[in-house]
Amino acid sequence: MSKITREQIEHIAHLARLEIKENEIEGFVEKMEQVVTLVENLSVVNTDDIKPTYHVLDLVNVFREDVAKSGLDRDEVLKNAYEQEAGQFKVPTIIE
Repeated sequence: MSKITREQIEHIAHLARLEIKENEIEGFVEKMEQVVTLVENLSVVNTDDIKPTYHVLDLVNVFREDVAKSGLDRDEVLKNAYEQEAGQFKVPTIIE
C-alpha cells in the first residue's frame, strides 16, 4: 500500500508553488515514498550512546576580540553626502 498519495503530492506542490505536470506526479509519489522509507529506517537506529553533533568541525570560538576603537569622523563621512540634516544622511521618504 502506498504511503504517499497523488493528492498529497499535489497539495505539497501547491504549497511550494510548484507546477507539476500530470505525467510527473507518479514519479514524485515514488520518490517521496523512498524519502519516507529512508527516514523510517533512520528512526530505528539506536543513538542512545551517541553525543549530539552541533558542528562537523571542532570549533570553539572563532570571533575576534571585542575591542572598542574610535569610529570615522562624522564631518569626513558626510562631506560627500547629497543631503544631510542634523549630522545624518538625509534620504527621500519612500513610505508615506
